[in-house]
Amino acid sequence: MKIKALGALAAVALLAACSNAPKTQTASTGSGAMAASTGPAPGSEQQLVADVGDRAFFGFNKSGLTSADQATLDRQAGWLGKYPNVDVLVAGNADPRGTETYNLALSKRRANAARDYLVAKGVSPSRVQTVGYGKSCLVSPGNTSADYAQDRVAITSVQGFNPQNCH
Repeated sequence: MKIKALGALAAVALLAACSNAPKTQTASTGSGAMAASTGPAPGSEQQLVADVGDRAFFGFNKSGLTSADQATLDRQAGWLGKYPNVDVLVAGNADPRGTETYNLALSKRRANAARDYLVAKGVSPSRVQTVGYGKSCLVSPGNTSADYAQDRVAITSVQGFNPQNCH
């Protein structure tokens, strides 16, 4: 009976030891030490969103930048200065109220306001493309004031990445 108990105990210990996932190491230094990966890849869309911020918000029927928008765009300009090979797309949006024609023009003005600010901060105009989606690509498709506020935005994304999945 003691042998069965010891066998069961050994099996449980063996299973417990096997259940620990091995530690993965992603990078090494010249000294042979291993360093774990921390955070998003430098110059990536994920880093832009996490470390800098990708959105400038606008008031109802407005395309002027607030001081908060300018602070976000200042961080974006600094980030783009660190990654000169990264090009971006600034997508302007509008909430669903109003005509499609009006909202397309408004969303384009919002995208251009963000682009013009980045260019004024030293980003080459050739690195910043713009698009206006109007109300055709809502960020928050609900019908509340909070949803509308989320839709009145210019979103900066790394070229090739389309966070809104709009065309």
